[in-house]
Amino acid sequence: MKTNLLTYTICTLLIGLFLVPNTMAQEINLRDYRIRFRFKTVKQADQTRMLEASFIAANKKDRKDRLPVYGAEISFANVLEGEEVALGTAKTSKEGIAHIILPKDQSYLTDKEGKFTLKAVFAGTDEMKRQEREINTKDVQLSVELAEKDSIRTVQINAHTLDSLGVEIPLEEADVIVSVQGMLSRMVMDEGTIEDGRYEFEMPTDLPGDVDGNITVYASIEDHDDYGDVIQKETAQWGVPNASNKEGTNSLWSEVAPIWMYVVLTILLVGIWANFAYTITNLFKIRKEGQELETEPAN
Repeated sequence: MKTNLLTYTICTLLIGLFLVPNTMAQEINLRDYRIRFRFKTVKQADQTRMLEASFIAANKKDRKDRLPVYGAEISFANVLEGEEVALGTAKTSKEGIAHIILPKDQSYLTDKEGKFTLKAVFAGTDEMKRQEREINTKDVQLSVELAEKDSIRTVQINAHTLDSLGVEIPLEEADVIVSVQGMLSRMVMDEGTIEDGRYEFEMPTDLPGDVDGNITVYASIEDHDDYGDVIQKETAQWGVPNASNKEGTNSLWSEVAPIWMYVVLTILLVGIWANFAYTITNLFKIRKEGQELETEPAN
């Protein structure tokens, strides 16, 4: 616990030196740290787009010494040939992450190929240099279709882009990951390559689901040079129902408690109130005896 507190204190002091002018700045050599400013875009399952910038100070000698830069204001924009459209600003969290969510109907400045450039900028301070990163990406329409025929469950992934005239162009040579939502994280089921805008995978039939047997299947393209991260999902009743999630009878969290709990609670309450009554009765007896002693004539 003391070690964690010391580490947190050191991180806080260093981050304060990065972002706020301080007379103690000479005590820490900022040259020992390399600033890592990274930027990515994620098209989410609901068709919105997340822009995320990570701001980390890494020690040049000790790789384990990584300090998130907290409270840095990051500006996001869409740029094209000198034009710039501001998309929003956000400050980095305690983990050094800043992000904004763009609506699904967000319009972008695009070139002839339909690509658009996104930019993340940290303006800099007296202690830290300006940081800037750009991503040149293209919108991808990703869909997941779940079909079952003759007890064979098939996941079909379709992906395409649009040219300047709105014509669909099937996606080629893009790696895709098929996963299923678990209790704490997603479990990878298959990895393959989208060819001619399509990829298929046969889903196992023994996967655990929720109380109703539902499972959520994800298809994701990750860290692609042209498309960034793209995620899509679909839910189907393809899992084995999880009986442990059903509410049991006469359990601690049920509306009606077991009878033995009522009996024990009643005995405890009766005992407590009986003790109160006994104590109060004795107090009155002691007071009465004291008054009688005071009224007795002295010999």
